[in-house]
Amino acid sequence: MQKLTPFVISCLLVFGVAACDNVSKTSESAPGNVNEAPQTPSAQTTEASQKDAQSELRRRQLNEDIRAREQRNNATGGDANRAEADIASEVRSKLEANIPGGQLTVAAKDGTVTVGGTVPNQDQIAKIEPLSKEIKGVKTVVVKAAVAKPQR
Repeated sequence: MQKLTPFVISCLLVFGVAACDNVSKTSESAPGNVNEAPQTPSAQTTEASQKDAQSELRRRQLNEDIRAREQRNNATGGDANRAEADIASEVRSKLEANIPGGQLTVAAKDGTVTVGGTVPNQDQIAKIEPLSKEIKGVKTVVVKAAVAKPQR
């Protein structure tokens, strides 16, 4: 036992030194030139990301996330008072998934949701209110969105 204790302690020390052999990051290792910093994504990358965000799979995922939030809210008894940020977040997710090409902002206060921004056509403006009212806690919807052609 007397020989085993120093061996175990030595192994722990060696393991600790090996695990801590991570050189710390300092400003010395940071890029010295702004041109070395990551560049903005290309138009092709941006367009691919936008298509992915508005795909049918993403729409189903967002709707499932919203349902799961509402089920958790019901289970915890948080039915009476929902956080305004939570309501706004759920409405924003619902609109992002169901209104492609929209650039919308969402604010919530006392059960009233205000949606502003732009959408590509009038049909999508008509979708804003019914989609928003699908979210639990939304009593009224104020639509301040306008039609604007998407910029490319």
